[in-house]
Amino acid sequence: MTDTTRTRTATAPGHTGDPAAADGGAPRTLSTWRALNSALHEAMKADDSVFVMGEDLTRWGTGGGIYGVTRKLAETFGQERVRDTPISEEVIVSAAVAAAMRGTRPVVEIMYSDFSLLAMDGIVNQAAKARYMFGGQFEVPLVLRTNQGSGIGKAAQHSQSLEALFAHIPGLEVVVPGSAGDAYGLLLSAIASPNPTIFLEHKALYNDRGPVATGPIPLGLADVVRPGTDVTVVATQLMRKRALEAADALTADGISVEVVDPRTLYPLDIDTIIASAAHTGRVVVAHEAPELYGFGAELAAQLSRRLWGNLRAAPRRLGGARTPIPYAKGLETSVVPDTRLLVNEIKDLMSLS
Repeated sequence: MTDTTRTRTATAPGHTGDPAAADGGAPRTLSTWRALNSALHEAMKADDSVFVMGEDLTRWGTGGGIYGVTRKLAETFGQERVRDTPISEEVIVSAAVAAAMRGTRPVVEIMYSDFSLLAMDGIVNQAAKARYMFGGQFEVPLVLRTNQGSGIGKAAQHSQSLEALFAHIPGLEVVVPGSAGDAYGLLLSAIASPNPTIFLEHKALYNDRGPVATGPIPLGLADVVRPGTDVTVVATQLMRKRALEAADALTADGISVEVVDPRTLYPLDIDTIIASAAHTGRVVVAHEAPELYGFGAELAAQLSRRLWGNLRAAPRRLGGARTPIPYAKGLETSVVPDTRLLVNEIKDLMSLS
């Protein structure tokens, strides 16, 4: 697999991702789903080898799948490049892997990340390993778009956060955008990548609006979303949003929180995370997935090894409960860390150091 972390020389670690900087002009303000839709339109217009396939992409309501991301693609590019498929994730992914190995750039939509488990042979044993198994004769420029996470009452089989599972597999790139601008720019880079990329959107963020500029955002480049001096919070997606809320709340207590969003779990910009942790001396890694065996454990291990003796306290992890996501709203919110829990975790860490 190509080491995409070696392609980041054009932008220094810690770049803030200012969308106005991409083309020197004022950014657009879009919802996340519209930003993704815009990226797909632009990628398909620029490259005839890019095509989209998935369930109900043109037939759900006004078209565009259940969250609207593929809206009007079929009208613009035709049925050959926007393909509705049977309800069989194994077949969809296997067909896309073969198409990618033959020189096209498929963008597969899996309705929920939970359903990608039906296609794990194609993802883990085929897409992730084809270049290695065939001695570099094939690239697999495949993007698997799907959504994950809780927050809108989709219950246990539609609300899991599976990013750590995919990040564990050699050969896969894993993208976890947490804003409209990142969703747009990272999707452009994922489509251009020669590697199979798992692109995990968050269903509770589709309608969040934010600035979106033209141009890709390199994979493997973390974003210092908010600078601070007392504690670093490393967070993605919904927890990034809650980290920013916690940072706002803690200003009243005189606590300055730096928020870092990795944006991609592989390639991982560990240098920016290390630099932030060394600067503040305290770290909390927050994610929605269960705390046990989540990506927070990996970051805590790397931070402990590389900053041993330089941190004011051991890195903290804050994750979800080890339980299926309940359907009832009150129960659903109780098993995933909220802003209040993150505020309390930060205060407790500050009190010990």
